[in-house]
Amino acid sequence: MKKQITDSVYYVGVDDKTIDLFESQYVVPNGVSYNSYVIVDEKTAIMDTVDPRAEEAWVSNLEEVLEGAAPEYLVVSHLEPDHAGSIRRLAEKYPQYRFERHKGYGTKLHYELLAQHGPSPIHRKTFLKRVEEG
Repeated sequence: MKKQITDSVYYVGVDDKTIDLFESQYVVPNGVSYNSYVIVDEKTAIMDTVDPRAEEAWVSNLEEVLEGAAPEYLVVSHLEPDHAGSIRRLAEKYPQYRFERHKGYGTKLHYELLAQHGPSPIHRKTFLKRVEEG
């Protein structure tokens, strides 16, 4: 079931009641919520992923909101598993870019793969402009 927050914002996060110790130090007897949102506007953005232990439910929520469309942006708060643990899913969906190796940074390999395959639907347009300018 879609959880619409506003006209263009959807909650796609999940609850994880299987965890009892968050970040190996905080007792969470009721589990945790991994917050993730999709903004559907002129461009579509995913705000954070979730810990891999809750990935299947997150992907299901995400697919329901995206309805087959590809996101244009992924914004991650920081690279801890509760926010970035499912980035690998993007690497699986677009394997030719090897996102799991460089996490979007402009490495030599990333530039070579862009030259070979062209940009994916989720590449940032501002990054591509810098690539074109050389």
